[in-house]
Amino acid sequence: MKKEMARSISYITSSQLLALRCRPNIAIVDVRDEERSYDGHIAGSLHYASDTFTDKISNLVHDVKGKDTLVFHCALSQVRGPTCARRLANFLEEAKEETGIKNIMVLERGFNGWDASGKPVCRCSDVPCKGECA
Repeated sequence: MKKEMARSISYITSSQLLALRCRPNIAIVDVRDEERSYDGHIAGSLHYASDTFTDKISNLVHDVKGKDTLVFHCALSQVRGPTCARRLANFLEEAKEETGIKNIMVLERGFNGWDASGKPVCRCSDVPCKGECA
């Protein structure tokens, strides 16, 4: 199959994500480590902890089949979120198959900004989270 083009990583605000997060083509990828378990998370998000992210990239690609936009975040989206987004972009550039992923984004201000701005937070312990869109 044809090789996908190099991807740039863009940023999305929490308000923009709130408006888009329930679309079937978007996956939210939480790369926080242990803090996800006690701080809560964005409903429906996938959890791929940053400390094991590189080893599990192929699992993520499988889990987001049918999605064309992935939004990464960590606590503040200053280090772990952007780093994991770039690792995925690099992985996809070297992939030999079409994945359908066209947009890789990072949530501005991360989960802490999402929560501080009053956006909905899920506190379930389901893996994966099956939280509902509101």
